[in-house]
Amino acid sequence: MPLTTRWNDNDPYGHLNNVAYYAFFDAAVNGILVEAGLLDPASSPVIGVVVESACRFHSSLSFPDPVEVGLAVERLGRSSVRYRLAAFKAGAAFASAEGRFTHVYVERATGRPTSIPTAHRRLMETMAPG
Repeated sequence: MPLTTRWNDNDPYGHLNNVAYYAFFDAAVNGILVEAGLLDPASSPVIGVVVESACRFHSSLSFPDPVEVGLAVERLGRSSVRYRLAAFKAGAAFASAEGRFTHVYVERATGRPTSIPTAHRRLMETMAPG
């Protein structure tokens, strides 16, 4: 998923602040669900909430670098999914950062865990290796 860095993503050291990478990961995961017609952030009755995240940094990105985020499903459970993600400077062969996000699916109204909806699961299965 192509994303754009913003001026305010840079920190005083001249590279993207760590939180920008997490925002890219979050935008990539949710963007794919929105593009597939599976998520309306304002009204979907079942949503994925982040319960775990991690990131390992390899090289710096900075504004105005264009960014590409690659993602795959690493683990698919009954109510949770763990994504493996990587942020690349557009066209780069090696990731600037790699990480993971774990979403637990919950009912919006109650906040209680629920099964991943069937259509979501089908999409996630296409993103799982082999």
